[in-house]
Amino acid sequence: MATTNYGADQIQVLEGLEPVRKRPGMYIGTTGPRGLHHLVYEVVDNAVDEALAGHCSNIEATLNADGSVTVSDDGRGIPTDIHPQTGKSALETVLTVLHAGGKFGGGGYKVSGGLHGVGVSVVNALSEWLEVTVWREQKAHVQRFERGDAVTELQVSADTSGRKGTQVSFKPDSTIFTVTTEFDYDTLAGRLRELAYLNAGVSITFTDARLDLLKATEPKVSHFFYEGGIQEYVAYINKDKTPIHDEIVYVQGERDGVYLEVALQWCVDAYSDNLMGFANNIRTIDGGTHLEGLKAVLTRTLNNFARKRNKRKDNESNLSGENIREGLTGVISVKVPDPEFEGQTKTKLGNTEVRGIVDSFVGKILTEYLDFHPSVVDSVLEKAIQAFNAAEAARRARELVRRKSVLESSTLPGKLADCSSRDPSESEIFIVEGDSAGGSAKQGRDRRFQAILPLRGKILNIEKTDDAKIYKNNEVQSLITALGLGIKGEEFDESQLRYHRICLMTDADVDGAHIRTLLLTFFYRYQRSLIDQGFVYIACPPLYKIERGRNHWYCYSDRERDQLIENEFPANANYTIQRFKGLGEMMPTQLWETTMNPESRTLKKIEIEDAVEAERMFTVLMGDRVAPRREFIETYGSRLNLEDLDI
Repeated sequence: MATTNYGADQIQVLEGLEPVRKRPGMYIGTTGPRGLHHLVYEVVDNAVDEALAGHCSNIEATLNADGSVTVSDDGRGIPTDIHPQTGKSALETVLTVLHAGGKFGGGGYKVSGGLHGVGVSVVNALSEWLEVTVWREQKAHVQRFERGDAVTELQVSADTSGRKGTQVSFKPDSTIFTVTTEFDYDTLAGRLRELAYLNAGVSITFTDARLDLLKATEPKVSHFFYEGGIQEYVAYINKDKTPIHDEIVYVQGERDGVYLEVALQWCVDAYSDNLMGFANNIRTIDGGTHLEGLKAVLTRTLNNFARKRNKRKDNESNLSGENIREGLTGVISVKVPDPEFEGQTKTKLGNTEVRGIVDSFVGKILTEYLDFHPSVVDSVLEKAIQAFNAAEAARRARELVRRKSVLESSTLPGKLADCSSRDPSESEIFIVEGDSAGGSAKQGRDRRFQAILPLRGKILNIEKTDDAKIYKNNEVQSLITALGLGIKGEEFDESQLRYHRICLMTDADVDGAHIRTLLLTFFYRYQRSLIDQGFVYIACPPLYKIERGRNHWYCYSDRERDQLIENEFPANANYTIQRFKGLGEMMPTQLWETTMNPESRTLKKIEIEDAVEAERMFTVLMGDRVAPRREFIETYGSRLNLEDLDI
């Protein structure tokens, strides 16, 4: 219905923290689990900023039994004197006013990750309640807020403990976070561990006191403290790999006000690189000038040494950056006084001066280091030259893939049953195992927007395969061509992607799980942007069909099956249970109804919450070394209920 009246009274003016509660996604990205955990990160980051300023060495975070979180530090404490502009205490000001903070060049912080000044005020706005205690000048200052509004005055009392710092406790508002208000310990532990690596000498203690949830009598406590900083970080990432050189290459220093650290180690049993960039403790997943500078200086420096040590002749071309970085795990952390991030998510560093600083400073120190460590140079160059030779061997196969352009429909794999739509945003592809499942899926699908690609057997394990083998493999080539993935190592081009939902649909047995893992390994190593940008899903077919008379039900887990039987059927009622071991056992209409119909199906989007743990798990589960995999199975296998094994 059209609205005819549109005047000044239709213009809403949101005051204070109202905009945050009205549009929380603008400030924390989402009100799902990711946004929920972001609240903790905002408070912890404030404590870490105190550490960066040299005033804090201990941070504690606790998940409380009532669903709240407490974060405390031993920093200077948020100022509590009256703010000249607001007439309120500085403490109340930073908790109730957007864009209020000590990180805008006022001298409070030289380096900080929290530049937008919305962090702790947003946490306050999105919390059912928040309580803050500040210890300064032998006094304790306490104030309570509810849904962003102060409900008490700032209460000041004498404190003889000698303590200093800030403690913030808050409980997320369940009317905002409607999906869940339950924090995941492992997700938070991953970020806290990362912060401890990035800030050598800072102690972070993380406690889970939710005893009912833990089914324990004692809290779960993790302590993160790394004097070796990012060197220990690289060692942790590579602990299940075989390093080419034992000593981690480390560069650190300051130039033009920018402090930088770089840690590098190449490994034998890896065919891709894992470079991670951080700016003011923030993971820059979309890269930026610091990573560009590092890549450039690595390529130039190693090529110089290749010529100097006669590893490359005058008539031979230079090694590419991709050749040189093969097998490299690296961390670069920069602390920039005035960083330029792209948007509130801060996923890419934009300071142009940082590229030159990293390039020149790292180049000088790295050259000096490698001059005194010729064995490291030779080992790294040997790995790079092997990568170069493998790339040359794969060149013809790569060109074949290039020629199979997505614009030429005749070059698509013959076994691909394509959809009629040519709009990638509405198109989806189901990758299935074998002709039997492929047949059911092809008959059951909606041909307008659903494509089916059957694969024969298990595809290559990309984790331990070089490029030459990748491009010669028919199944992998079918995947690359059907999806429009282009060439490994090239920047991901979303416009070439033929489907925006890539659904892995495998049998609910051990073989199906293995094939799914191989496919995830392929996407992670060949074109990780597919996962990072949310294009990869897992389809969830039912495990059971239960029939009683003319009625039938589908169950997707043993628990769901048992609950159905308990709730729907009288004691010793007649019913039959069919266990689906393979998709090929399902009729096309069943497969559509349960697994492919957008109105009734369940799709699980693949997301990476902890990039380091994801990297490590792919190495452990899919890499060359058997010992770490055996250790993992022995450790976690003992926790499984053996009755659940599908044999």
